[in-house]
Amino acid sequence: MTLRIGNFSGFYGDRSDALREMLTGGEVDVLTGDYLAELTMLILARDRLKDPSAGYARTFPRQLEETLGLAHERGVRIVTNAGGLNPAGLADAVRALAGRLGIPVRVAHVEGDDLTARHPGSLAAHAYLGGFGIAECLRAGADVVVTGRVTDAALVTGPAAARFGWGTTEYDRLAGAVVAGHVLECGTQATGGNYAFFGERDPRDLRRPGFPLAEIHADGTAVITKHPGTGGFVDVGTVTAQLLYETGGARYAGPDVTARLDSVRLTQDGPDRVRIEGVRGEAPPPTLKVGRNRLGGFRNEVVFVLTGLDVEAKARLVKEQMGDALAKSPPADVRWELVRTDRADAGTEETASALLRLVVRDPRQEAVGRVLSGAAIELALASYPGFHVVAPPGKGSPYGVFEDVYVPHGEVDHVAVLHDGRRITVDPPQDTAVLHDVPEPALPEPLPAGPTRRVPLGLLAGARSGDKGGDANVGVWVRSDDAWRWLAHELTVERLREMVPEAGGLPVTRHVLPHLRAVNFLVEGILGEGVAAQARFDPQAKALGEWLRSRHLDIPEALL
Repeated sequence: MTLRIGNFSGFYGDRSDALREMLTGGEVDVLTGDYLAELTMLILARDRLKDPSAGYARTFPRQLEETLGLAHERGVRIVTNAGGLNPAGLADAVRALAGRLGIPVRVAHVEGDDLTARHPGSLAAHAYLGGFGIAECLRAGADVVVTGRVTDAALVTGPAAARFGWGTTEYDRLAGAVVAGHVLECGTQATGGNYAFFGERDPRDLRRPGFPLAEIHADGTAVITKHPGTGGFVDVGTVTAQLLYETGGARYAGPDVTARLDSVRLTQDGPDRVRIEGVRGEAPPPTLKVGRNRLGGFRNEVVFVLTGLDVEAKARLVKEQMGDALAKSPPADVRWELVRTDRADAGTEETASALLRLVVRDPRQEAVGRVLSGAAIELALASYPGFHVVAPPGKGSPYGVFEDVYVPHGEVDHVAVLHDGRRITVDPPQDTAVLHDVPEPALPEPLPAGPTRRVPLGLLAGARSGDKGGDANVGVWVRSDDAWRWLAHELTVERLREMVPEAGGLPVTRHVLPHLRAVNFLVEGILGEGVAAQARFDPQAKALGEWLRSRHLDIPEALL
């Protein structure tokens, strides 16, 4: 027996017609839509402040309006976390839509993740629930299941547990589904989107990648593929890249199971087919992660354009002038960043210009509003030659801060609200295990000495990076055993700090994953207080891996 689970959304704002594409492109049993990220929860919380009936992804009902009848005809079930902060409200909206369209679908939802009332000062505080609430809804016959904050992989583990009758302690099977769910959760990132080695492919493959699906078996093994004839591609590299995305060590913890990423084995199973097997699972940790979003204060920014000669002197002058102007009521946090995008003897004004970015933050809006904008604009005729800014600063806007906190499983009421109104409480796990780091595995024999060439790391290695609160991860992998022998010894924590200087004073941990020929680095604190605080040029670290790949190393010529 095989369960075919596809994905039609990797984030709030993903391709709107993907649901129809997945329903019409081939055989599928369940379709999952992932809409939630740390920043999304803050956006939905602000929506809810304006309208208490809001708090869910409003794009989902619009997608469903054109496809609900088709899903019903084909017997395809839909599972989504688009409920966000208000899963009951979205479930009601789907029922109203189905009634208006005259389609007899059964809609259920999962709740209990909302812990905002227990965390004063939070805009939203939500526990990451597992997949067994979803499983209860599907076992009771639901056609559409709406959740709030569950783990991304729970959208896959829930349907798999329902179909195959898995119990809560069948850890290897559950872990296999978690790994498949992690590959699917970001949609087209598993089918060639955002892929490090995209330049090796025919550009026509990448214009419109198809969405991924997983063929999951009763033993927890899976094959990642996509509908025939759709764009993009699925190979060991694309799946490896997504496995490394926003993960940390070898133990990938969740509310249902801790999956051992160091046990994952990937093999090419044919064109656009990658088999995942060997996944081991362990008891989940004794606590649930809670994502807490709160208002951090107010921020504002202005970007000065410095053109032509004397860029450093121009930057010094405007810094001193702005410092004098802001001294009367200095913001709590002032950050300058000079980005040298300029070139000598440039053929265009744009390429002759550098950007000087000033960001200010303070608990008081007045400290970052008119004070900043007035100071910047008053310099228009009194500063460096060629003075202008990208855009005038505004009055300052609120920014959010994301934090992780943890609570025991028993403090969360995980409830499946069935389509007929019955409420089923999902019990916490029977067994738990405190997380410990896995001892570093033995490294392969290093390559013998030989001639090297100083070239970008990316000629040999792929990378993918992402954010987790204020931390970032960057996973780096290679595609041959000899390249792995070199990478495992060369790309150490010390080497990473050399290549990414802003990580120099931060805690950095390296995790080794030999089966994937990969090392995964966790850089703590590089993103400040998280994406919503926008403390960094690339606030979600999406391009950190590509920056790393562009840095030069002495690489053995035999590998190039």
